[in-house]
Amino acid sequence: MAKFVPQSEMPLLDQVRIRREKLENLRAEGRDPFQQTKFDVTSTSAAIKQNYEEMEGKTVRLAGRIMSKRGMGKVSFCDLQDDAGRIQLYVKFDEMEEDSFNRFKKNDIGDIVGVSGDVFKTERGEISVRVHEATLLAKSLLPLPDKFHGLTDREIRYRQRYVDLIVNPEVKNTFIKRSQIMHELRSYLDSKGFLEVDTPILTPFEIGASARPFYTHHNTLDMDMVLRIETELYLKRLVVGGMDKVYEVGRIFRNEGMDPKHNPEFTSIELYQAYTDYHGMMDLVEEMMKTVAMNVCGTLQISYQGQQIDLSHWDRMTMVEAVRKYSGVDFDAISSDEEAIAIAKEKHVELPEIPSKGAILAEFFDAFVEEKLIQPTFIYDYPVENSPLAKRKPSNPAYTERFEYFINATEFGNAFSELNDPIDQKARFEKQVADRKALDPESRAQVDYDYITALEYGLPPTGGLGFGVDRLVMLLTDSASIRDVLLFPTMKPLD
Repeated sequence: MAKFVPQSEMPLLDQVRIRREKLENLRAEGRDPFQQTKFDVTSTSAAIKQNYEEMEGKTVRLAGRIMSKRGMGKVSFCDLQDDAGRIQLYVKFDEMEEDSFNRFKKNDIGDIVGVSGDVFKTERGEISVRVHEATLLAKSLLPLPDKFHGLTDREIRYRQRYVDLIVNPEVKNTFIKRSQIMHELRSYLDSKGFLEVDTPILTPFEIGASARPFYTHHNTLDMDMVLRIETELYLKRLVVGGMDKVYEVGRIFRNEGMDPKHNPEFTSIELYQAYTDYHGMMDLVEEMMKTVAMNVCGTLQISYQGQQIDLSHWDRMTMVEAVRKYSGVDFDAISSDEEAIAIAKEKHVELPEIPSKGAILAEFFDAFVEEKLIQPTFIYDYPVENSPLAKRKPSNPAYTERFEYFINATEFGNAFSELNDPIDQKARFEKQVADRKALDPESRAQVDYDYITALEYGLPPTGGLGFGVDRLVMLLTDSASIRDVLLFPTMKPLD
């Protein structure tokens, strides 16, 4: 007698062949599952479990994917997975029509079915559905990864997120939490009187900022266009127009490197508020982060990759203070670019392409400070050289009213007292573009003179903030890589 071999233990090609043969047989019988167009669902696995006392003995209709099968004779048990979770199905020979029972037994793990039955508990106390009717709604022609090894290869998981979501429930939970985070961010800003707006993703030219863009071509206008690298300049045009509090949840595109913290396309939120400054933005960030974390996680004590993060306390230091604390070098005591260059060489700090005192201060920060900023910290008063859109400090024009905030040695957001002097802004833009083209003669960067025109009509004193949503989701879901919080991260084609 031939030994029975479970389909899950057969070679993959054999499993695929058998599933396709089953599909052809169903079609020959006039039972093509892909012709099913509708199944009325009255309940979910979670609702049944949460309201068992009320639902015991009642007939329910639910649909989902078969995730396991047990039993070979006249009784079968299956685990059905729907959008809300899993529940056991109890299928017995004498409680269904014979043909229906036999067809159900031929279903494979991964098949999508709709069932009707009554709610009960088995002798072992497991809440289940006793199936009376079953309909095959879609045939799974490829087997799911086996339950012992699962889908563990991260590369495959990112490429086949649809399988990852089926077999790894914690992955789905991450994206449910991402949706909750987005809801809480919007709710917080809405409650503060901010108006959500949309600005163009396709822009007419590359601005002078350091981030490199993606180019595309508009056929009708016969012109190259750029996928935006930020939403800032359009949003501040709206503040000029009298919209005093605006924000945008925007998809951003940057043609740069990829690593666990960077993906070529990502989600940011930028917001602008008239009649406040960067200190007002600090207060907003702290309150917003605490509110979102508490509402999503239920605590301000966050565990991230083995590190305990306390979101209830935020430090504030100027960049000069932070560099002095962690490197011992006091940039307030440095009087010239030449002196800064000498100290950088002495401390083995890499010189920037244009080695001014302010640019070297930023390099010292990268070399000595950032990796030390584990707990939430605001670093403020950045050098003017790397802050072309921030207002200069009246008390020290070499610095700007700008801050970034850091958690677990990672920058999470960037904010300014926005530069609203059109003459100063024009000069900075033109210098930025000239510097860019000096380093890269092929650069197509341009000055956005229309934005200068907007400033000439008058931008009120304004605080602005931009932050990456994906990094916040990583923090609040304890995810090590940005790819873990993007449903479909950018991947190199296999071929």
